[in-house]
This record gives sequence, C-alpha cells and structure tokens, in this order.
Amino acid sequence: MNELAADPFSPYVRTTPVGLPPGAAGAFDLEACNALMRTGSKTFFAASRLLPARVRASSIALYAFCRVADDMVDGGRHSLADAMALLSQRLDAIYAGHPQDPVEDRALAVVVQRHALPRALLDALLDGFAWDAEGRRYDTLEAVHDYGARVAGSVGAMMCWIMGVRHEQAMARACELGVAMQLTNIARDVGEDARNGRLYLPRQWLAEAGIDADAWLRQPVCTPALQGVIERLLREADRLYEQATAGVALLPRDCRSAILAARHIYAEIGQQLRRDGLDPVSRRAVVPTSRKLVLLACAGVQSGWRARPGPVTPPLPAIAYLVAHCGCSADGMEPVSASRRRSDIGRVGWMLELMERLEQQRLDEAARGRVAH
Repeated sequence: MNELAADPFSPYVRTTPVGLPPGAAGAFDLEACNALMRTGSKTFFAASRLLPARVRASSIALYAFCRVADDMVDGGRHSLADAMALLSQRLDAIYAGHPQDPVEDRALAVVVQRHALPRALLDALLDGFAWDAEGRRYDTLEAVHDYGARVAGSVGAMMCWIMGVRHEQAMARACELGVAMQLTNIARDVGEDARNGRLYLPRQWLAEAGIDADAWLRQPVCTPALQGVIERLLREADRLYEQATAGVALLPRDCRSAILAARHIYAEIGQQLRRDGLDPVSRRAVVPTSRKLVLLACAGVQSGWRARPGPVTPPLPAIAYLVAHCGCSADGMEPVSASRRRSDIGRVGWMLELMERLEQQRLDEAARGRVAH
C-alpha cells in the first residue's frame, strides 16, 4: 500500500487543489512538504528515509514548517518584527486547530494534534531564527550552545517527542545531538557565514588565538590560528556526539538506525573538514556518497547493539530549559513490536541500495561528461 495514502495525513479535511480528490488532501500536503525537504538538508532527508512511516510523515511536516519559517525570518521580505509576528499568528492558528492555508501549516497542525507537540519547542526554534536575523554576537562557547539549543536542540527534542519518547534522559541526549550537529555546521560554514557578515565561532576563543574577530570578518582568511579555533569547536562537537549517543538505547528500536545515521554522517563532516586541512574558508567540506554508504551500514548494525542506555547525565545547561518544557519523566517510552524491528533492517538495506544507485548514476554522468569533452 502507498504509505502516503495510508498515513493519517490523508483524511485531513481541507480545500484541495483543483483536480485533487478530497481523500488525497493530506497526501498532497505531505508530498509538498517532502519536496521542501529534498531541497534542504541532504543528511536529514537521507536519514529520515530510515524512519518508520509513523514517524517519517510527522518529521517531514515538521521539517517543512521549520524550513519555511527560517526562510521567512531570514529572507528579507519582511522586517524581523513582522516576520516573527506573522509566524506567531500562524502557530496560534495551528494550535487552535484552524491552520492557515499554506500546506506546511496544515501538515504541522496534524502533527500537533496527533502528538500534542509542546508549543514551547517551536517557539524556541523561532527564537533561534530571530537571533540569526538580528546578527547576535556569540562571545563564549556557552553562548554558542544557547544558539544551538534553539536552532537545533529544539528540533532534536521535537523528533524525540514524535517518536513517542517521554524519557527525560532521552530528551536531553536528543537536544545535545542537535547542538553537536549545529557546532559541526558552524565549523563547516565558517567561510560562507563570514562572507554573509556572520560569525558563530566564540569570539573569546578567537581573541585567545590572537584573532580580531571584526577585522577577520572584513577579510576572512584561513590561518593556523583560525584552524586551531575550528579544531577546538570540532572537539566540543565530538564530545557532545559521544554524550548524545548514550541516549539512542532509550529510543524505539525502529528509530535508532535513522538517528545513528544522522549522528554518524554529521560527525563525519567534521572528519572530512580535518582531512581537507581545516580550511572552511576556501572550500566546503562534503562527505562522499561512498563514505555515507559505509556510515549508513554501520548505523544499521549498531542500532541492534544499543540495548542499554548510558549513565544518567545532567543535560547541557543550554538545553535544560527545553527538557523542562517537555515535562518528561524517568521512564516514558512506547514499546516497539518485533515486526517493527524486522522492518528496520529492510529500510537500511533499501537505503543502501538507493544510495548505491545514485552514486553509480553520478559516476556515469561524470564519465559521459569526460567523453563529451
């Protein structure tokens, strides 16, 4: 059966586009959100394909709204105050059960209704987008953590929530995984951000390395001092990846491979950056598809090993308020059937096969290009 047609999004009642049967309304909304995700984070999209259908549909809808909200705040079509007011109104309507017309609003309304998603998590994400738009300074690592908690830790918390997990340690580790990913993004995008007048590296670290942050922003160059700061940030990301991985065992079994895949691929961006000589000013680190295949396979195998959670660890201070907003307990987790565990193995195999086909297609196109020239 087509998963879109079988998903609870499908019977969602709304005004459908011309020529679209009423029963396909939810599927249309979800596919529109899916298209947004394909053009966004490739790692998130690839990892989401390993999620079970009951979680994947909600994650797609959630990602689409977040992506559109980010573009709205940062796109320049609205003032920051107007964009935030409009998004707040849209969330008000979504949580009241009367979403506005955009497909991402309608899809998110289903997620909110289905999972009772805490509004505070979405508000935290929007705060992070506003911090971006207003060009906030980040003087310390703790300030960067605060930013990462909003723009990525909140997403980790929402993903954990829609998986059905209400365990406070699982929620803390999910938020920390989001922060780790954001630190990796910051390290990878140092040059691109600087050319856009933005700086997310801790200014205190730059000063300790003898770098005048404002002068460097006017003329961004890669120096040994800058490389030392980037390596320092990657080590902090690695620490958080390790801490976050301890919470994977608290997730449903059929979700573990997707989360491990995202964790491994994002961490590999940092390793690729190191292999490239820690120079994100001149080039953007990209993990080859062949390496992603290996990491996806590792995630599939390791998901079966993660049977015991790590030790109880206090949450990173920056994400403690997100965990508190969720009101989690020490034991809230839904059971997972054996059939879900078996289907998890099938999804990993399917994803590996797909990525192999894509890699072969890329090689074939490159070969044809060489022949043509």
